[in-house]
Amino acid sequence: MHDTTESKQAEAHINYLATHDVLTGLPNRLLLLDRISQALAFDRRSRTPAAVLFIDLDHFKVINDSLGHDIGDLLLKEVATRLQSCMREEDTVARQGGDEFIVLLPRIAHARDAGIIAEKILHVLALPYQINGKELHIGASIGIASFPDDGQDMATLLRNCDIAMYHAKGTGRNNYQFFAPEMNRQMAEKHALGTDLRHALTCNALQLHFQPIVEIASSRLAGIEVLLRWQHPRRGWIMPSTFIPLAEENGMIVPIGEWVIRSACRQLKTWYEQGYDVPYLAINLSARQFRHQSLQADIADILNETGVNASCLKLEITESMLVQDVDKAIDTLTGLTEMGMEISIDDFGTGYSSLSYLKRFPINTLKIDRSFVHDIATDTNDMAIVTAIIAMAHSLNMEVIAEGVETDVQLSFLREQGCDYYQGYHYSEPLTATEVEVRLHQSTG
Repeated sequence: MHDTTESKQAEAHINYLATHDVLTGLPNRLLLLDRISQALAFDRRSRTPAAVLFIDLDHFKVINDSLGHDIGDLLLKEVATRLQSCMREEDTVARQGGDEFIVLLPRIAHARDAGIIAEKILHVLALPYQINGKELHIGASIGIASFPDDGQDMATLLRNCDIAMYHAKGTGRNNYQFFAPEMNRQMAEKHALGTDLRHALTCNALQLHFQPIVEIASSRLAGIEVLLRWQHPRRGWIMPSTFIPLAEENGMIVPIGEWVIRSACRQLKTWYEQGYDVPYLAINLSARQFRHQSLQADIADILNETGVNASCLKLEITESMLVQDVDKAIDTLTGLTEMGMEISIDDFGTGYSSLSYLKRFPINTLKIDRSFVHDIATDTNDMAIVTAIIAMAHSLNMEVIAEGVETDVQLSFLREQGCDYYQGYHYSEPLTATEVEVRLHQSTG
């Protein structure tokens, strides 16, 4: 006779570890796949719908990077608890890995019922979290695929709810999307475009265009903004609004951003050698580029390589970059300004507008977004907003640039309010380097 209790407990523990996530205690992918397989077999026989939800937390990496993995792990455990609170007994919540979770809803009355559960999940996850004395907030993007309409096997359902989740992220995050067949075509096109973008950097398909920035009082050239364009071999010109988010997503934005700075500095050096007076170049930094650890070192290397002085560059960032990790943003901006560069806030007024933070950052210029400039001749709200931005910036010893100026009326209003600079089609559309040289030659006689 032998007491096998201890060995059976050990065996059960080993099986548990093999089928459950260590951090959250949720079923892992292995157990999830088994449950999906069983659920589909039952629902196929009973002809009842089922649904699979792919949940990805929004901006979790920012919390993990800024507050540490310990805080991130505690947040994931709380998320897991909240997800379980939304489920029926027969449902399964599994951790896919990282900040991704998958929910199986077997035996539902209608496929649309999965949307009700998704709304409940979004509401529960959006409530504040108290983690180690810190109040945290997190949202989620959810993709939904239903059986049998969106797939009759496990692999297809998982792929399609993943695709739907990416569409949820693309439509502003913190929402859910049902899978639609059109998404497959869009995803394939996006993948192809991403592959082409990788080749574009090495095949000289990326080009710089330039838009003058003009002083309102004197009408003299004050600087030039650098704009990125992509000439695709089959699709023609592709605008940054199309390919920059893709580059952010697939990681290409850092090497592309470095290429832009290097190419812009080389062009500026060429203009100086030709005797042209260009006060500065304004270059946009992406969010991922701004957070990259080697940003300052990379710019310093480029300046040394090209022989361009740091004071000849003005870097443009957006408001959203400042509020994700304030202390890190201050350190980065301080380091850049100590190198000799100035900093502009681009598209001011369209982001978080965290005025309480604004005074803490070494900012030289605010750029009024074109959406406020477009109707300043007729819209009293836009008039008030533009007037307030100019007054606030000047009270903080910052200069103001208005974007998207197209008419004499717009320019006259900006002049009356004391705006310092403007750019837009009223003076010039974006130009090639050769076209800039023609303008510079004409201005010097």
